[in-house]
Amino acid sequence: MTVHRSSSGSFEQRARVRPLERTDLLSVMELERLGHSHPWTQATFLDCFKPNYRLFGVEDERGELIGYAVIAYLVDEAHLLNICVSPNAQGRGLGRWLLRHLTAVALADQMVQMILEVRVSNVVANALYLSEGFSEIGLRRGYYPDGNSREDARVMALRFT
Repeated sequence: MTVHRSSSGSFEQRARVRPLERTDLLSVMELERLGHSHPWTQATFLDCFKPNYRLFGVEDERGELIGYAVIAYLVDEAHLLNICVSPNAQGRGLGRWLLRHLTAVALADQMVQMILEVRVSNVVANALYLSEGFSEIGLRRGYYPDGNSREDARVMALRFT
C-alpha cells in the first residue's frame, strides 16, 4: 500500500494515497460523474486494471475516496489519462499533491517522462501543470467531446531526465 503523508495538518495532507481496486469502482464512478463533463464509462475504468496501468485512489482521514488518477505506462513513458478530485475537496491543493505523488512514482518506476492531455479551456488544470514543470509539446484538435462540438487538447510533458 502506498501511503503519502506530510507533516502539515491540513485536510489534503492528512489524505492517503493507495492503489485502486475493482471494489472502488462505485466510488470512482461517482467522483467521475461529479468531476467531468464527459465521464468515462465503467467499462473504460475496468479496462485499466492491467499490468501496464497504475490506478491510485486518495482517501481522506475517514477512509472516503476523494480523488483518483489513472496512468498508463508505455515503454518508458507515463501517460496520465485521468485525474479527478471531489468537488468538495477542490481548491485545497489536493490535485497538486496527487500529481506530485504520481510523478514521484513514475520516476521511481524509471519512466523518463509523463505526458497528458488537458482541455484548452481548463484554465485551473493548465496553470497547475505549468507550475509543476510541464511544458506544452503539441495540440490535439477536436480531442474532447464538448456538447455538439469538440474541444482541442493541449498536450503537455514533464521530462524526468
